[in-house]
Order: sequence, then structure tokens, then C-alpha cells
Amino acid sequence: MVGDPRRLRGHNATATFCISSRDRPGLIATAGEDGCVCWFDMRCKDMLFVMLVGEDPISSLCFKPGNEDIIYVSSGTEVKAFDVHSATSWKWLESHNYNKEEINQIACNSRSCFLAAADDGGDVKIVDIHQQCLYKTLRAGHTSICTSVQFLPWRPWEVITGGLDSKLVMWDFSKGRPRKIVDFSVPDADGGCSAGQSLNPAFVHALAVPEVDMVDRVGKVCVVARGDGVVEVIDIESELASSKSKNSLKPHKGAQSKAKGNASSVQTETQDQNWRKKLCLDNSLGGHTASASCVAFSMFGEKGKLIVSGGNDKSVKVWDWCRYFDDVQTSSNPDLMHLNINLSKKVNWLCTTPADSENLIVCDTSKVVKVYTVA
Repeated sequence: MVGDPRRLRGHNATATFCISSRDRPGLIATAGEDGCVCWFDMRCKDMLFVMLVGEDPISSLCFKPGNEDIIYVSSGTEVKAFDVHSATSWKWLESHNYNKEEINQIACNSRSCFLAAADDGGDVKIVDIHQQCLYKTLRAGHTSICTSVQFLPWRPWEVITGGLDSKLVMWDFSKGRPRKIVDFSVPDADGGCSAGQSLNPAFVHALAVPEVDMVDRVGKVCVVARGDGVVEVIDIESELASSKSKNSLKPHKGAQSKAKGNASSVQTETQDQNWRKKLCLDNSLGGHTASASCVAFSMFGEKGKLIVSGGNDKSVKVWDWCRYFDDVQTSSNPDLMHLNINLSKKVNWLCTTPADSENLIVCDTSKVVKVYTVA
């Protein structure tokens, strides 16, 4: 059971995005269609302060890893960086205006060297933060809006993106080309999720990857929030290994017989990897009945143990997903649904905090941000 949420008031229009501080548990930043960033400290009753970025809606926020005094804000086609301590003037420190279409999400890599901005044109701009210049444009991976982008902390030159073409693209951004494309609109013959339970296409609405200190515990995975209501956990390394195996099966001159001899063993190994490495959190497990709009790993307790997803079905699902891999050896069917929270509005975004209480922040289609406690 979840009690009534705490309500954070400050926005004059719909709240669109939220992030929480790792370094200062309880510090929350929320963004809205009013062009403002509101700052809250869960230890205080009232809002700390408001940062007016502009008149356009704010689509995304991210802290600079290693220095959370710096926050990046995307609005329209522009990304601006602000110093949190400059609350009086709010003069931006730097501005990047490389995207031609409206930006949907921004992300900063764990070393604070690069910033990625995914836009409506399907492009992703990689900005060199140190040199203050455009490093690379990633294009031709998506044929529609690119909704989401995340750096892979265990692969320093790789980034992963999702879009409204139902594709997940794994990029080598140093070379500017895709390493692997997963198309969720095509039935998966490798043991992944079957067609979703809702009539909506399997658009990729959001992605979550574990932070550096979670990887050893949860694995090198990516969680995908899809338009058909499915929340899918994908093992990135298995996908890349599968792609590499398929490439190695292509016959070369003078090596046709060798390739044929290896084919069956490689395919068997790949199938064995996939039954262990893909997890489909769908309606059969109590999942979303409409589009899953956002997803995050839990920052509280044992980091990454839970996955939290929000959807257009006006609900938030908390998944004890690690039980699946813990119990798969015994062929049991564990109950992965840890908690279900019913809301009155569709969910725009959510995030978790490292705190023991008030550790789930939800932005729905209202202007009031809700705070829940997940035990």
C-alpha cells in the first residue's frame, strides 16, 4: 500500500521532466512547459527557488556527473548549462544550438566529456563539452523522431538511442555509425518479447541504463519503455555479441566450408544467451495496459534492484526484476510486480532518489509533482 503523495507546487503549467541529485539526497529539479526549472529539498516544506530558462517548454534535464552544481537544460533546439549557485542572475554558462529540430532528451556521459541531444528529426548531436564544439552527428539510424538517448557507462565511446520508428540503435559515436539496430516492430525469433498487449506500435519512448556503480550488480543492460505497454530488459553485451556472431558467419573467399561448420554452434550459443538475457515485463505480469512512457532504476536501497515504469494507463509499476534472473535456474515463475501505484493522470516522467523515504518523484500531466515512498 502507498499513502497519499506529497505534492510539490511551483510550476504554472504541466511538469515534463524531473531529476534527482546523487550527491545530495533529497535535492530535486523539475522542469515544465512554463519554461521553468523548480528546485526542491525534501527536507524543506517549500520550494527552494525557481529558474526561468525561457518561454519555451523544457524537454529534458541532466546534471553534469562529478559536478552537480552544473545542470544542462534543453528547450526547443538549444541546450544551456547553468550554475546552480547563480540563483540571482541565472545567466547560462554555455549554450549549444546544433540540433535543427526540437530536442527530446539530453544526456551527459559519466566522465563529463560529452553531451548527447536527441531530436525530432531523428538525429543525435554529440557535443564535446571540453572543447565547446560539435563532435559528431549521428544520423540515418532512425527514420522518425528520436525520443531518447543514454551513454553506456561501461563502453566509453558508445551511446544508445530509441525512437518512434520502434528501433533501438547502439552507436559507436567516435565513428558516427550504428553497431546494432533492434527493431521492435519485427517479431523477435531470438526469445525476446512477443508482440505487445496493446494496439499501439512498439515505439521506444524512454531508455534507462544502470549507472557506473550499479553495473556489477545488475549487469550491462538497457531497459526500454515501449508504446505497446511492454517494459523490456535487454542485455546489451549479448545483443552486440549476437551481431558480431552473425557477421562472422558471412562466408569469405576460401572460407565457405569453415563458416558453414561454425554456424550451428554459434546460433545455439546465441539462443542460450537470449533466453537468460531478455526479460519482458508486460501485462501478463501485471504491467501497463497502454504506452509505457518512462522508466528508471531504483537509486534507493540496493541500487538497481527495482525498475520503476510509468505509463499512459495512469499507473506507476515497481518491478522486482532481479528475481527473474535469480530464479531462472529453478524454472520458477516469480512474482516480479513489487508495487502498483494508480494515479489520476498520465505519467510524463519519473525519477528515484537515494533516500529511504520520499524516493519516487512523478511528473504527470498536471502542474503538481507527486512524491511517493517506496519501501
